[in-house]
Amino acid sequence: MVVKPEWLRVKAPQWERVGTVKEVLRDLALNTVCEEASCPNIGECFNAGTATFLIMGPACTRACPYCDIDFEKKPQPLDPTEPTRLGEAVRRMRLNHVVVTSVNRDDLPDGGASQFVRCIQEIRSVSPQTTIEVLIPDLCGNWDALKVILSASPEVLNHNTETISRLYRRVRPQGNYARSLELLKQVREINPSVYTKSGIMVGLGETDAEVRETMQDLRAVNCDILTIGQYLQPSQKHLGVQDFVKPEQFDAWREYGESIGFLQVVSTPLTRSSYHAEQVQALMKQYPR
Repeated sequence: MVVKPEWLRVKAPQWERVGTVKEVLRDLALNTVCEEASCPNIGECFNAGTATFLIMGPACTRACPYCDIDFEKKPQPLDPTEPTRLGEAVRRMRLNHVVVTSVNRDDLPDGGASQFVRCIQEIRSVSPQTTIEVLIPDLCGNWDALKVILSASPEVLNHNTETISRLYRRVRPQGNYARSLELLKQVREINPSVYTKSGIMVGLGETDAEVRETMQDLRAVNCDILTIGQYLQPSQKHLGVQDFVKPEQFDAWREYGESIGFLQVVSTPLTRSSYHAEQVQALMKQYPR
């Protein structure tokens, strides 16, 4: 068994602030990926008054062996009140930037694209100053559904590549590396004003060269923002950690990513795809579209 190193320890949160965020989420019956996916940064983010909302869940139609979200082949029907409740949470929490993600809903013809749009529209109606980032699944390659989401013009569209090409069959068996890259390419072609973002996990057996190759692939489809973080095994039934990558290596990947043209690379052991996502606002001012 690989022993977790010191640099992966997280500070205990201030539970008074965390409790306030949890109260809002419970009162409005909303899910967060922070809780459902056992994110190590939940204390820091809840303490800062932020959360990544998980819509159309909490059950997912895919059973990726790295992910802690529950699997259900036929999840519950979409809740028409969810967008309204989400908008109310954004208003109560006074969020300047919000991240909205979802489980995979391969059971739906549009993969849930219309629900993303309803959520974006509701947030804009109650909190027009809030910038919106959507972290979406691959929609099974349905680019018409992608056009539906982009018609609502979220400021940022994030789709995680998750891992290198060689490991896809083991790590993301229902996904497709080329399809994920094509999704990001399509975003820039359909709506060039939207900033694109992706993220990968490390510690699953990839090499430095393979990580850099993935970064090159993402830049080849004009991905703007990249996050790189250490994979942590949620339970014994999930994929095991092959290696705990040292912080210096994360620094090296950040420097390399910046050198090949990413507008921003967030690369630390505890980085997750929506960690400190609000920093994109400064990026948008620096590189306006």
